[in-house]
Amino acid sequence: MNDLSDFTITKRWPPANPDFLQLYSLPTPNGVKVSLMLEETGIPYEAHRIDITKGESRNEAFVSLNPNGKIPAIIDPHGPDGRPIGLAESCAILFYLADKSGQLLSHEPQRRYETIQWVIWQVSAVGPMFGQVGYLAKFEGGEIKDKRPLAHYVDESKRLLAVLETRLEKGLWIMGHDYSIADIATLGMVRNLIDFYAEGELVGFAKFTQVKAWLERGLSRPAVATGILIPA
Repeated sequence: MNDLSDFTITKRWPPANPDFLQLYSLPTPNGVKVSLMLEETGIPYEAHRIDITKGESRNEAFVSLNPNGKIPAIIDPHGPDGRPIGLAESCAILFYLADKSGQLLSHEPQRRYETIQWVIWQVSAVGPMFGQVGYLAKFEGGEIKDKRPLAHYVDESKRLLAVLETRLEKGLWIMGHDYSIADIATLGMVRNLIDFYAEGELVGFAKFTQVKAWLERGLSRPAVATGILIPA
């Protein structure tokens, strides 16, 4: 059993199973990337709920693990060199868990880098654009009288959905017949836009039939159905 006591966060959120990977998260679009990945790979883990609405991700203990103060973050007691490793940033964790498990990221160089390309596309484009639509249409941003920013982000979100639509015409998943970390990175983002933000009509989601079918396939996976709610 590896000692996790060197990590300050374990004093605030003590592990019941210190030999398991420790997940510090909340079921947000970024947070569920890691829980989906852990459910798919079968890596034993223990989830700790970090309530961002109460500022817990800015808590000194959490910031000691992720100075950026954002969920998710992990501690793996069985790191690459046999020692515990702490890691933050959702997609960095996806890459790490893919390499650790040997799953959901091809070992063939060309497909591996193509998969990474689509994960970075989600991080650099899908996440920020969908998030702005949600903020401007559903939350305080709705009070902004100038609607040009919302129109810009809606148009860009439509463009990104069209990119995904075209990609999915080639196969069931972003990487064709292979479900991968590219799907895991993107599923929660699309689901959030349609379900939590409820902005499907605003972005014309109904016309993106390939994306709609892909989202339904993804949400029907047992690991996704479980992981999307973790930490409870």
